Amino acid sequence: MNDLAELKEFVVVHARGQRIPDHQQLLDRIHTDEGGGPGSWAGEWSAAGRRLIERDMPLEACRYFAMARFPFVDGPARQEAQNACVDAFDRWRSARPELGIESLEVELPGGRMRCWATGLDAADPRPLLVITGGIVSVKELWAPVLTSVRHLGMAAIVAELPGIGENPLRYGPKSSRMLSWLLDAVADRAEVARTYALALSFSGHLALGCAAEDSRIRGVVTAGAPVSAFFQDREWQRTVPRVTVDTLAHLRGIDSHDRGEVLGSMGEFALDGALLEGLRIPVRCVVSGRDEIIPAADPAALERHVRDVGLLTIDDVHGSPAHTAETRMWCVRALVRMRGLRGPKAAAVDLAWRGMWARRRLGGALGRGQSR
Repeated sequence: MNDLAELKEFVVVHARGQRIPDHQQLLDRIHTDEGGGPGSWAGEWSAAGRRLIERDMPLEACRYFAMARFPFVDGPARQEAQNACVDAFDRWRSARPELGIESLEVELPGGRMRCWATGLDAADPRPLLVITGGIVSVKELWAPVLTSVRHLGMAAIVAELPGIGENPLRYGPKSSRMLSWLLDAVADRAEVARTYALALSFSGHLALGCAAEDSRIRGVVTAGAPVSAFFQDREWQRTVPRVTVDTLAHLRGIDSHDRGEVLGSMGEFALDGALLEGLRIPVRCVVSGRDEIIPAADPAALERHVRDVGLLTIDDVHGSPAHTAETRMWCVRALVRMRGLRGPKAAAVDLAWRGMWARRRLGGALGRGQSR
């Protein structure tokens, strides 16, 4: 059973990012993390999701089911929520074929992974965008972004980290290979030699590791990514929230949830200075100035070692829950600039970001790096 206070604290960034309007009222009704009945974590979130299904609002329902299985599937109630989340999104996209979102199943060493994709076309292959979330994010939370990717002239895939949702792989120090396997699987339907990664949190670490070995990745946009200190700094590890420790234990298949055993055995995950210095691609990263999960030494390592790096520092906690709009716009702008896109759409993205930046700067919420 998870620490309920931590669940309520750390789910907020995801609820706000998904524009769930009544998340606080719903959280107030939850008093246990056991089972799936009234008053329970999985029960209350799932009940809200089912009410939305009854109102024929499957996309909105999908978001509530994703919160119900947060932070990971640990029993029947969360497994039911996980299944309902996928089914709700599938129902939404199937009813809207004009959106062009398809189900993509990829055979990987270790199992079959299901993703959501758009724009894959053997007759007209396009540059590829791979979108991945963190260790508590299912792909259905990010898949609606696929409806906008066509405006960038790209194909796109939304996938999950190993051990999450419909990714059967085990999370480990070599998990970055998953991205290369995914590119191999769609090489006949996308221009994978020009692949960009929008990889948030722990998937940013995975994307950086893959980019060091796979030249097909031409740029990485991330936010709150661990780099090296998170995996090696024993003093910092003593402060990492229990929900993060428990989730990592689950993804790695470790029975013990002892903090030292889970985090203390992850030194091999660290990306060293030589690897980072070998990157020949642009890297852009959103940094939360009061991040309680990722130590400040990790974005500092990116700034010190990566040749083409740009950081946006925001005065907020992990995931910058009070600044989701700015984070999203900055990431889109970074991707547009990496690709060298020009024209009215690129100008509109840049103008929108500059307006947000100016307003937030007046309030002192945004720090250095915002001009990159």
